[in-house]
Amino acid sequence: MSCPCRKQGDQCPAVVQIRSESAMSPAPPAHCNKTGVPFSAVKQSQATSGGKCTYSEMERDRIGLWGSGDGQPTSGLSGLDHLKHPGLNKGMAFTIEERQLLGIHGLLPPRVKTQEEQVELCKLSIDRYENPLNKYIYLMGLLDRNEHLFYRFVADNVAEMMPIVYTPTVGLACQKFGLVYRRPRGLFITIHDKGHVYDVLKNWPETDVRAIVVTDGERILGLGDLGACGMGIPVGKLALYTALGGIKPHQCLPITIDVGTNTQSMLDDPLYIGLRQRRVRGPDYDELLDEFMRAVVRRYGQNCLVQFEDFGNANAFRLLEKYRNKYCTFNDDIQGTAAVAVAGLLASLRLTQKRLSDNVIVFQGAGEAALGIAELCVMAMKGEGTPEQEARCRIWMVDSKGLIVKNRPEGGLNVHKERFAQDHAPVRTLAEVVEVARPSVLIGAAAIGGAFTPEILRKMANFNEKPVIFALSNPTSKAECTAEEAYSNTDDRAIFASGSPFPEYRSKSGALFRPGQGNNSYIFPGLALGIICAGILDISDDFMLLAAEALAEIVSDDDLAYGSLYPPLHMIKDCSVKIAKKIVEHAYNTGKASVQPQPLDTEEFIRAQMYSVEYGAALPPAYPWPDNQPRVAII
Repeated sequence: MSCPCRKQGDQCPAVVQIRSESAMSPAPPAHCNKTGVPFSAVKQSQATSGGKCTYSEMERDRIGLWGSGDGQPTSGLSGLDHLKHPGLNKGMAFTIEERQLLGIHGLLPPRVKTQEEQVELCKLSIDRYENPLNKYIYLMGLLDRNEHLFYRFVADNVAEMMPIVYTPTVGLACQKFGLVYRRPRGLFITIHDKGHVYDVLKNWPETDVRAIVVTDGERILGLGDLGACGMGIPVGKLALYTALGGIKPHQCLPITIDVGTNTQSMLDDPLYIGLRQRRVRGPDYDELLDEFMRAVVRRYGQNCLVQFEDFGNANAFRLLEKYRNKYCTFNDDIQGTAAVAVAGLLASLRLTQKRLSDNVIVFQGAGEAALGIAELCVMAMKGEGTPEQEARCRIWMVDSKGLIVKNRPEGGLNVHKERFAQDHAPVRTLAEVVEVARPSVLIGAAAIGGAFTPEILRKMANFNEKPVIFALSNPTSKAECTAEEAYSNTDDRAIFASGSPFPEYRSKSGALFRPGQGNNSYIFPGLALGIICAGILDISDDFMLLAAEALAEIVSDDDLAYGSLYPPLHMIKDCSVKIAKKIVEHAYNTGKASVQPQPLDTEEFIRAQMYSVEYGAALPPAYPWPDNQPRVAII
């Protein structure tokens, strides 16, 4: 049945929407009288493109900024909706009055529980499992049943739950994703959907999407090309967006771009959930990604944040450079890792009593993470007054072919690596580079487990009173060294940080060390929260350095006394708010904020936008009306 008020792609308000149980919450209907607006009419800082926009390129489902409510109308909800919908379900925490008025009395046991009692039950339940993968399956099941309880449980137990929701357990979950998959938690867009990406986006039952995490599954953590099974990464990442950054879950959308996989074991696995074909590259791949970015803007608006995650090296840098000034986007593997690592380096300066520019830094690895960290280090050194070329000369990078030097006979250099090429004879191994460069900082980001051998660590101790050792690779099996190895081979003098969690270490003298985990979760939730609250339309590197500086400032003297370069994990939500505050204030100072007017109290404004893990009332408010209306006598 057609409606006269509809154009193609519009939703008529007269049409009854059928809500999917997989939805976070139902979406409001789109406007009927939608008109296309030229791309240039939206406030933005982006490169202009040649040629004329077609009608479909100008058309938008969202113009400007919407409010920050939960998007949940109460008029069309039944009592069963409150039990089935994870965003509405309170389990046994529904009061007796709510149960009776919603028509669900008797469908639940008679006892009424508090959320605190439910959290305790969750703790008892998950502790029954010894296998981390089973713990992950339990948590995802809880998220499918009761959103508020899931986020309350994770937020209350960040240190214990984060390694399960995200690294390292999420890596195992991705490898076994065909086994653990239960129900839709995001969108799969395949190469076969090329030309219809917008139609696929419209199938997502939420229209108020503010943050997307997207992967093509080519470089999942240190595990390689997992294809469509990489969906566990966007799901886990966005769960932390909410748990640690307070971004509302219905505003988050995980997406996997499935163009195939080159991992033969995946193609041969009968449980593999993706396209059984070799990975598509070249123009078809680029056209699909271009269409995807345009479709996101058309559906969700120019200020919808798109975080790229775990793309292969060849595409990650290229796509970042292609889209960064045109869309609201960043790459967490390049920029998020850089920010959290530089935050740790800035915090370490309080222990070494140096400037960052006084250090010589050697990287094991020259991929996305290492190059991102190196570039942000250069930016930080320039902020100290060091000329750019001098800053680059203080950074030595080692890849699979050895030290990156000018005119290297083995080749393997690209434009990003060449910026850090040393004017030096070729050096083949990391141990030799450490001997030649005599670094004060050693950073591993190549996912080569055990790369920091005892010999290398002892050399670092010989060269420095307090050697800085960052073993950033994930998962734990790929870490360049353990915390114990770093401390024991440097006479307990190392300043250590890692990408995966390591247990406390007791030195020979009895001193207790709590290794800091340089997890991107310290950065991306607060960064995204600030971007969304300010309505930032493109994300430049000054925001990344600002986030790093903000995180370093939060590290206390007590943290440093225990050898930790990062705040305790239980403080991570407060860290997110403080980082977001810096981001929002900088956005207004630089004219990049599109939310107007500027809030008088930035922190209060940010907290007002954040998701509450506490249960809300299941019933709409009731209030009296005056009883003084004229009465009509009935004869």
